[in-house]
Amino acid sequence: MTFPVVGMVGGGQLARMTHEAGIPLGIRFKLLSDTPQDSAAQVVGDVVIGDYRDLDTLREFARGCDVITFDHEHVPTEHLRALEADGIPVRPGPDALVHAQDKGVMRARLEAIGAPCPRHRLVSDPADVERFAAELGGGQAPGGFPVVLKTVRGGYDGKGVWVVRSSKEAAEPFRAGVPVLAEEKVDFVRELAANIVRSPHGQAVAYPVVESVQVDGVCDTVIAPAPDLDEELAGQAQQLALRIARELGVVGHLAVELFETADGRILVNELAMRPHNSGHWTQDGAITSQFANHVRAVLDLPLGDPRPRARWTVMANVLGGDYPDMYHAYLHCMARDPQLKIHMYGKDVKPGRKVGHVNTYGDDLADVRERAAHAAGYLRGTITE
Repeated sequence: MTFPVVGMVGGGQLARMTHEAGIPLGIRFKLLSDTPQDSAAQVVGDVVIGDYRDLDTLREFARGCDVITFDHEHVPTEHLRALEADGIPVRPGPDALVHAQDKGVMRARLEAIGAPCPRHRLVSDPADVERFAAELGGGQAPGGFPVVLKTVRGGYDGKGVWVVRSSKEAAEPFRAGVPVLAEEKVDFVRELAANIVRSPHGQAVAYPVVESVQVDGVCDTVIAPAPDLDEELAGQAQQLALRIARELGVVGHLAVELFETADGRILVNELAMRPHNSGHWTQDGAITSQFANHVRAVLDLPLGDPRPRARWTVMANVLGGDYPDMYHAYLHCMARDPQLKIHMYGKDVKPGRKVGHVNTYGDDLADVRERAAHAAGYLRGTITE
């Protein structure tokens, strides 16, 4: 066999869908998963159960792999450097990935390269938060609140993020004993995402900029392309994402989550250096999906065409609720919409948990949005007819 082996650290749904994208190419995957029940562990043939935080486990797993990539950003940076010292290609590498692991490092680097960001500062205690708010308010602390506080490592899907309206409310983030980043609360009109993929030899492709609709800190719906987005601003967002990838040395998929402000600007909110929820629409709506292009990039193969297949594609996340029998719901969803694409992750249904997503596409945005919302709601059990 001459086909390479891709080592994927993390057994979640991103690993599951990345593995799926490599199957038609004959690419072999080896998975480091926490448990045999993890989403990707159910479908990948070569699975190692172990702790990604243990260097010896990582080194043993990496044997026989031609390249290492990730389902998440939590592998310790020093462990990744050790793998590189062992001669194992790590993509994205530790020097790039640290910007997705540590929000303080990310903000400092983005500021250094001139990327537009919310005003921010590392803070040490609630009194420091009040001083930061005073700076935002022109010397008056109440004028600067509310302030967004984030733990610099480990947060996702709204976890590790607080919106505080006073120094008294700011006590909670510091109880964990980890560094905290304070940011101004941006008055944005909507959230956007610019998804790009970059290969080791510098080739890069950009997907259409999308609108990401959040509910309770969790992505609910993604609309591709973002409706009524100024063409020049869309181009700026794509160019910004490409520049960030180049400056940080990213290899693979990069999602740049953005705020669009009322005065027509974009500000960088977060970075993710792996396939991302805002790119799930590409599975059915783009010529080459984010997952297929991530596989190509980490193997340094020519990248595929990122252009959309349809005028509009809408992705809606399927969250768990009180109705666990989602398979029975297929009868209604598939009969109602034969063009509907359902992607389930093999997870136990728990309230609020991402257990799958649906993609719809077509020429009429209102129709496409309604079809996606209905299917996601019916699978969850919040819509019953």
